[in-house]
Amino acid sequence: MNAGSRIPLWIIALLAAICLGVLAWTTFGFVVPFKHETGQAVLDIYFAGYDELTVGRMQRLLGENDVANSLLRAMYAGPELIFPALLTALLLLVLMKLRPGGSYFARPISPALIKLIYVLPFVYGLADYGENIASLIAFGGSAWADRAAELLPWMTRLKFASLAICLIIIARFAIVRAMHRGDGER
Repeated sequence: MNAGSRIPLWIIALLAAICLGVLAWTTFGFVVPFKHETGQAVLDIYFAGYDELTVGRMQRLLGENDVANSLLRAMYAGPELIFPALLTALLLLVLMKLRPGGSYFARPISPALIKLIYVLPFVYGLADYGENIASLIAFGGSAWADRAAELLPWMTRLKFASLAICLIIIARFAIVRAMHRGDGER
């Protein structure tokens, strides 16, 4: 018996429900009011990424709008403080449950690649926290604001890239597992 098979499905479902609840808190408690207040979206939801010019515009906007600045800071002190950890845990548990392994194009997947797969959720979590810290610094008016503004778009890209790779890997192993289960039933 391996570690993945001992993870009850209800734990994963509960963690997914908590993640959705925190995401709803972020969306309806902060993202939507921020958009209503400013007419712009928070940078955290730019899936396609953004550049330093966009960060500069957001810095000016937050400098002029205290309500929007307060909303953004409260978002980072509230749901964004726990969401990356929750989603990291969920991604890791799903990967453990799926037990990555087997073969890929008729070649066995190496143990080093499997370990790398298990590291991906942590890359996402660290990138998300890094993005949050860079946002607080970039929009806080500190001496490091320019450096954080340069780093912020890269942290967002790394966050979404690692999340996308995790989701693709999860889908791949779920499909392979379902296909093998289907072969075993015949």
